[in-house]
Amino acid sequence: MKKFLIILSFVSFQILAQDNEQSFYTFKQQVAENILNDETAKPNFEFDDVKKKKSNGLAILYSMILPGMGELYAGSYDSGIYFTIADGVLWGTYVGMNVYGNWQKDRYINYAVNKAGINTNNKDQDYYANISSYMNIDEYNDEKAFERDFAAMYGNVNTYFWKWNTSEERKEFRNMWKSSEQTFNNVRFVVGALLLNRVVSAINAVRLVSRYNKNLTEDVGWNVSSGIQTMPDNSYAYQINFSTSF
Repeated sequence: MKKFLIILSFVSFQILAQDNEQSFYTFKQQVAENILNDETAKPNFEFDDVKKKKSNGLAILYSMILPGMGELYAGSYDSGIYFTIADGVLWGTYVGMNVYGNWQKDRYINYAVNKAGINTNNKDQDYYANISSYMNIDEYNDEKAFERDFAAMYGNVNTYFWKWNTSEERKEFRNMWKSSEQTFNNVRFVVGALLLNRVVSAINAVRLVSRYNKNLTEDVGWNVSSGIQTMPDNSYAYQINFSTSF
């Protein structure tokens, strides 16, 4: 009888312990499910503030494509904006000068056709320079023959014919011709200024990138995240992940 009571007590204790364990497991499951179902209760957050060093090569590339973009990449567009404005002005000047130069070229060619009777087929710039300095083809050929520069003479008089009626017509033509030629010559300076603007912008961008990188005394990144994770036994665990990069 005494042994039977001991066995009964042991079995009752095991059942009670199992019930308590099951109740605790059920309670834990229920709490985890409530957390997952409640959006406001989910403690899931992230913080990411990683600062990285900038590349001098990219700063140069951006400045060469468009002056000022290298400074923008370096985080200091307050100085780069002047290079961008200068580039826009130079491009506007480049287009304007080409338009004006071609306009003047069309003017002096049409003027020579009407006033000097020239034929425009296959005529180079030397031809237009010559007719701006001599009254007619005979005067030009006589001077070249006197200089014994026979290779410079125009052999086919009909093809290269010109004759100004007055000196004023020739001078008017020369003024238009000089204006066009001077404009095209000045375009080369504008192209040089466009290149120089990019070089100076690239140098400035590299300086700003170097200063930016120097100010990064400690390049540290933080990332914190948390959430609920399902365990192999179908239970839930609250997990926090913390990472840092240097």
